[in-house]
Amino acid sequence: MKLNLRQIEVFRAVMLTGSVVGASKLLYVSQPAISRLIAHTEQRLGFELFLRTKGRLYPTPEARRLLSEVNVVYEGVERVNEVADDLAANRTGSLRISCSPNVAQTALPRAVAQFREAHPDVRVVVRSQIPSNMLQVLLSGQVDLAVSNMPIVHPNLTSQLLVKNPIVALIPEGHRLSTRAWVRPDELVGEDLIGYREHVPFGLLIHEIFAAMGEQPEMQMEVDQAQIARAMAQVGAGIALVDALTVFGETTTGCVAVPVRTKVNASVQIFHLQTEALSRLAQAFVGMLEGVIAPAGGRK
Repeated sequence: MKLNLRQIEVFRAVMLTGSVVGASKLLYVSQPAISRLIAHTEQRLGFELFLRTKGRLYPTPEARRLLSEVNVVYEGVERVNEVADDLAANRTGSLRISCSPNVAQTALPRAVAQFREAHPDVRVVVRSQIPSNMLQVLLSGQVDLAVSNMPIVHPNLTSQLLVKNPIVALIPEGHRLSTRAWVRPDELVGEDLIGYREHVPFGLLIHEIFAAMGEQPEMQMEVDQAQIARAMAQVGAGIALVDALTVFGETTTGCVAVPVRTKVNASVQIFHLQTEALSRLAQAFVGMLEGVIAPAGGRK
């Protein structure tokens, strides 16, 4: 049986607040009404959404799975409301961007500042996301474009390369390799390397760098983000492998950025729906971003 929007709204409220009482306050609806609607929803679905123990509700695995889809619906509703707000405020347009965390913390703010100066009446929304989430918001039309230093593969997307974004090693000052013009991957084996967990997309690039050697070096430390690896290298914790944009325009006190001689790079690309051309506003922003990140290195 299909759920209506009211049932979805109540289910989400209970999941977010963790209780019927919380959902009641969030939606300004009586507790008995919430309980009745949840029970009716479970009856229509044919399975339990919550386990009831000592007066408390505990989400079932099915409920958690359903919530992920419900959130997609609500993001779509938010998109509609944002467009309505733009129309009501007589704004000339909006630009919604999904962006990799490292680009969002370095080059993107500069490009947004330039764009806002040229288009002060345009509303800009930026979401810092991982590739899988970028794909979701692109396909659902929640953003106009995505800026990613990791591949986003889907037949309905088209891409534009902005910069190759080479890999650099952040080597503590005074280290024997810190004065080198570049280093080979094999020269880093045996060093105190700061790596990334296997599920982290950037970690796959680092794995690829050493793949040609036939063996992977032992990573003495593991982190989730290149920005954290940079911070650790700056205090002398070890050698961090990051992309050039991670240190773009940033001071690297305590360590030196030495290019790694490898064909592997974290190329920064623009992604958008193949069936929809970028708007003039989006094209203007892409041009500004390209100008900002060009000094990061690596020709197209």
